[in-house]
Amino acid sequence: MLILALETSTELGSCALWRDGELSVRICPAGRSHSETLLPLVRELLAEAAVAVSQLDAIAFGVGPGAFTGLRVACGAAQGLAVANGIPLLPLTSLEAMGAATGAEQVLALLDARMGEVYAGAYRRTADGYALQGEIRVCAPVDVQIPAETGWLACGNAPAAYPLLAQRLAEAGLSVRSDILPTAAVLAQLAVPCLLRGEGIDAAQAAPLYVRDKVAKTVAERLSEGGRA
Repeated sequence: MLILALETSTELGSCALWRDGELSVRICPAGRSHSETLLPLVRELLAEAAVAVSQLDAIAFGVGPGAFTGLRVACGAAQGLAVANGIPLLPLTSLEAMGAATGAEQVLALLDARMGEVYAGAYRRTADGYALQGEIRVCAPVDVQIPAETGWLACGNAPAAYPLLAQRLAEAGLSVRSDILPTAAVLAQLAVPCLLRGEGIDAAQAAPLYVRDKVAKTVAERLSEGGRA
């Protein structure tokens, strides 16, 4: 099984090749845009493995949430590679990749969304991945829903970015893995059971998961609910 994975939803961009359980990884160099470095790294990665794009069984990509520009880079690159070769795409969320990177049974993934907000998603470990509990939200640090049960771990860069959130997590008894960001290596591993279940989509269906746009209400919607414009 050959799966290429692309992840550029944060400043830590990367690509990875899964070949029957073995992983090869390339990290986008710091200080340069992912749009400039991702595809050259993909070509290098495939050339070193002597793998043609047409041989890939699937391409996994970080669908979001994350930096808007970064999400478009991974999605666009995945679509471009897939369309020419009829390869299915596997969109996987950055927060699930963060949760899986911890190996914890229950994990609250928290990614800095900038503009004073946090992307948040709670996950429980399953037999072949991590299942989202509820929905992915974007909200102020004070509004992040922290699980009331014991045994949860928090991860991501949001607690370091927002001291109030870090304080709330500490008061709730959650440890924090602030070093965790989504990576292509973890995406590739998550993609394996997805591909086996036949969850690949056509390249034309692929689109970034912005979340912020998804949950934001228009002026008309706010007015219809009795709010202010």
